[in-house]
Amino acid sequence: MTRTPPKTYLVKSFGCQMNVYDGERMSELLGAEGMTAVASEADADLVVLNTCHIREKATEKVYSDIGRLRREDGTRPIVTVAGCVAQAEGEEVLRRTRDVDLVVGPQAYHDLPALVARAAAGERVTDLDLPGVAKFGKLPARRKSGASAFLTVQEGCDKFCTYCVVPYTRGGEVSRSFAAIVDEAKALVDAGAKEITLLGQNVNAWRDGEAGLEKLIVALDAIPDLKRIRYTTSHPNDMTEGLIRAHAEVEKLMPFLHLPVQAGSDRILKAMNRSHTTASYLKVIGRVRASRPDIAISGDFIVGFPGETEADFEATLQIIRDTDYALAFSFKYSARPGTPAAAMDGQIEPHVMDERLQRLQGLLNEQQLAFNQARVGQRTSILLERKGRLAGQMVGKTPWLQSVHVMTDAPVGAMLEVDLVSAGPNSLGGEIVREMVGV
Repeated sequence: MTRTPPKTYLVKSFGCQMNVYDGERMSELLGAEGMTAVASEADADLVVLNTCHIREKATEKVYSDIGRLRREDGTRPIVTVAGCVAQAEGEEVLRRTRDVDLVVGPQAYHDLPALVARAAAGERVTDLDLPGVAKFGKLPARRKSGASAFLTVQEGCDKFCTYCVVPYTRGGEVSRSFAAIVDEAKALVDAGAKEITLLGQNVNAWRDGEAGLEKLIVALDAIPDLKRIRYTTSHPNDMTEGLIRAHAEVEKLMPFLHLPVQAGSDRILKAMNRSHTTASYLKVIGRVRASRPDIAISGDFIVGFPGETEADFEATLQIIRDTDYALAFSFKYSARPGTPAAAMDGQIEPHVMDERLQRLQGLLNEQQLAFNQARVGQRTSILLERKGRLAGQMVGKTPWLQSVHVMTDAPVGAMLEVDLVSAGPNSLGGEIVREMVGV
């Protein structure tokens, strides 16, 4: 069916920060074609669902959202499924529902305007090419940015953890060039960014010749109006001595490290093909803390991996106690089609996973609250990111990535010096000392 070329669009992103980045770039592409962004599906001629495939529920949510896009009068927008579900399921998306016009993978979205034009002409379109980082050279220049911005520097993964779909949906590890990343960082700062988070499936595997991530961080440190640098997500085996030293030597590099371990049992880590052990992981944590004693450590955990015994689970609780996390993300194992783990013996019953997840999250929540409470009485800086729920309230982030609520009329993007006066499990309260102008 031929459709009128779309004039308005909505991009909805699910999942990780890299999907947020990709969603922003797709919005810029569509905006450069003269389309106008809208906030509601009801007002959109084109809806792009930028999807995540890490867990089964995330995938099923996509199909639920597709069904809700059909309006009471029987019409619907042009519907695009993008991202990792698109890459993993491909033509199956078009076979499963007639309400999708276009399927585009995460490495092909630089051609989105041309693909949308074909869909508007009545064609059902699929583009699942995996051309590495070639897409970045075809994306428009960065012209808008919030106070905190994401910047993808590396995509894909060569680790092939047995539970993970990333090598199949994002391809192998590919790094963008040093020069291209620095240019985009400068453009983001010119557009208003005060903080940049470098992104990659294995961001600390980034390389350009002999240069590792620490050289990139040092280059960004030299951008005058950039105040903060972060990076995520890292693999324990790619934490080099140079990167660890950067946490001590680069003032703008925030004292926060997200370093997933996934499990505390060496037997389970081997089954996951994680290529590190509990001992090697804890050694890395020790080296990082020796370099930057006040650093906040964040992690990821999978509960109920096939074959996990109670003893294996207890080992995971022990590595949590040994590490003492400031923040962590934890999930029940979700079998993804095509991954080796999905065919393993010893799949864990859902009720066992539920019970273990509750125990694990209880311990992690205790640690997060204790970390927040330990910051009460300290003076630090926050970068305002959004309005709070109360009139006159704003929310900013500390160097340790904690949310702090303050009463102020300062705008988003302001840097404030605050005294931390209260702490809860998910945020802190602050009293303003001064606005930090020119820092």
